[in-house]
Amino acid sequence: MTGGYRWPSALSTIARMTTILDPTDERVPVRRHLAVRPESISGVVGLLNITKPRGDILIGQLEARLRERLPNVEFRGYAKPTFTKPAPLDLRQKIAEECNFVIEALAD
Repeated sequence: MTGGYRWPSALSTIARMTTILDPTDERVPVRRHLAVRPESISGVVGLLNITKPRGDILIGQLEARLRERLPNVEFRGYAKPTFTKPAPLDLRQKIAEECNFVIEALAD
């Protein structure tokens, strides 16, 4: 063979071996729909820190900027006990009861 080594079916082999994993660990995928966007932001905005390193700094900076832009909105902070698992049900329920909006943020 001239002109160098030829990879006869390397790409098709890689394509057959590719597996895409869902990090949410849903054995049966859940069908989700986008929420309707409101005309304006009012009421209470929850800021959920997932507790990764420097997440508190990110949330703090985000809150400061949002307060400048949305002076009539109340902000409440929440934190997950660990970033390695979904937020506990009681925390999710509390946020849903107390907030009109929620922003979940992480940083490293």
